[in-house]
Amino acid sequence: MKNRRALIGLLYVAPAFAFVAAFVAYPIFELVRMSLTSLSLLGGGDYVGIRNYLKAANDSTFWRALGFTGLYTLLITPILIGGGFGLALLAAERSTLARLTRTIVFMPVIIGLGSSSLIWVWLFDEQVGLANKLLVDLGFVHQPVVWFVDGTLGLWAVIVSIVWKVIGYGMLLMLAGVQSLGTEMLEAANMDGADYWRRVFYITLPLTARTIALTTLVSAVGSMLAFDQFYIMTGGAPNGTTFTVVYWIYQNSFIYFKLGYGAALSVIVMLIIFIASGLHIFLVRRGSSV
Repeated sequence: MKNRRALIGLLYVAPAFAFVAAFVAYPIFELVRMSLTSLSLLGGGDYVGIRNYLKAANDSTFWRALGFTGLYTLLITPILIGGGFGLALLAAERSTLARLTRTIVFMPVIIGLGSSSLIWVWLFDEQVGLANKLLVDLGFVHQPVVWFVDGTLGLWAVIVSIVWKVIGYGMLLMLAGVQSLGTEMLEAANMDGADYWRRVFYITLPLTARTIALTTLVSAVGSMLAFDQFYIMTGGAPNGTTFTVVYWIYQNSFIYFKLGYGAALSVIVMLIIFIASGLHIFLVRRGSSV
């Protein structure tokens, strides 16, 4: 009887195992194997061992791109999490404004990242862009800003575009956490004299900590893998200062035809994300068990 149940259990999980094996385990195995070769996009390639990894250790552009990607992640993640949580609180209310907030904020999420980046390239255009017109008309600047010739301005232009594009996704995740709390505890706190912000900080925030942690992890990993927005909006300019790490991997793999070296860089980034994600999960679990 036990053997039969075990067999039935294996049959149930077999499709999931097959999916993971075909679309996760095998591609990772091939990536690692490729990273140990001098494979070119034009074909050929010999086994070179860890030579690609030694080359990566001395690749100043790669480490600069990794640092820039880390800076971008550190800047945009708090904005997405804080803004998403605030919008989730607003959207959780039972009002016309809450329903309107959910609709308006989530609409950009369904737009493709490439399309939204092109929209913001036009909005930040120094001649016909709406952003410059508003800044000049409101008196913040005296002449149109050329956003994409300066690394710092280009970075913040991309951050604005991505916050507009994806903050609705974080809002949706945290809205689910807020709405799952129920009303009994909040109503009891209200009857005891706790005002709105005390209820938020002492009840809603602690009880949605796991949801916020999950959203933070998803946001941070997505930011570490940023490519489309920088490829379209800045092109790595000026002088490669807005190269993300994935952009540099793309350059090596498909512009310089160095697939083996690009695979080695990908393995390094994968390990960094894996370690950071594992550390994040460990700290969250440790914090929740205290």
